[in-house]
Amino acid sequence: MELRQLSYFVAVAEECHFTRAAKRLHVAQSGLSASVRALERELGAELFVRNTRQVRLTPAGAALLAEARRTLAASDACAAAVAAVQGLLRGTLAIGSLQCLHVVHMPAVLAGFVSAHPGLDVELRQGGSGELTSLVAQGKLDVAFVSRPAAYPEEVVVTSLATEPLVLACAPDHALASADRVPAAALAGERFVDFAPDWGTRDLVDSVVGARHVALEVTDVHSLLDLVACGLGVALVPQSFSVKTDRVRFIGLAEPVPRWETVTVTANPPSAAAVALVADVRRAAGLTSS
Repeated sequence: MELRQLSYFVAVAEECHFTRAAKRLHVAQSGLSASVRALERELGAELFVRNTRQVRLTPAGAALLAEARRTLAASDACAAAVAAVQGLLRGTLAIGSLQCLHVVHMPAVLAGFVSAHPGLDVELRQGGSGELTSLVAQGKLDVAFVSRPAAYPEEVVVTSLATEPLVLACAPDHALASADRVPAAALAGERFVDFAPDWGTRDLVDSVVGARHVALEVTDVHSLLDLVACGLGVALVPQSFSVKTDRVRFIGLAEPVPRWETVTVTANPPSAAAVALVADVRRAAGLTSS
């Protein structure tokens, strides 16, 4: 079994098409198809169901996909580790991040990182904490900066960056807007604005409030705060959101609640480039690099 065969297999699995996979890899389709067939013969199992309309994984192919991704990621990590010893970072660093990462100003960190490592191709993807953590586990991302997931795969390492309290966000004319502190029980029956269930804040607020009516779901912080400002619902958000608008009233909660925690998620072991970026992020946040 060769790394090239695994690379071809993963490309076909992700594209669900041999022609698109060949174009993506800049290889001849005949060579790619022959390589996948050779891999199937070696493993003694068909990896794809092929017909005139689609290509899809067999159960054997689905079982191989996660391991193939991890193997390719480990191979890249080996090459990166040798390059790091030589003072070089090369290849691709795939990063996942929440939209609003209060710990550091990520664009500024990335600007310095890219300047310091010109041989490294840096990619960035935003999304929910659960999604990004899963992508690290699958080998599709090298590192993610997210809120602590309620659960995470054993293939990843989760390290804390910072914590902060949750606060109530409501419109200035809301009945609770004049309160100094608000007990969680006072939020029973309120309409909520929140992120999708895969987002870390959604899981954390569920643990504080329990069953609730989430009337409006959004995918970005600014939309959430705009909806709250217009009186369309309330939200529980990290305290750092309060610097983003003066149109919303932010009120502390009356009793101890779980704190919002920002973490790094890396593969185990992490790539040399991921280690270097995390070190830069921790320095920018005023933390130790270890």
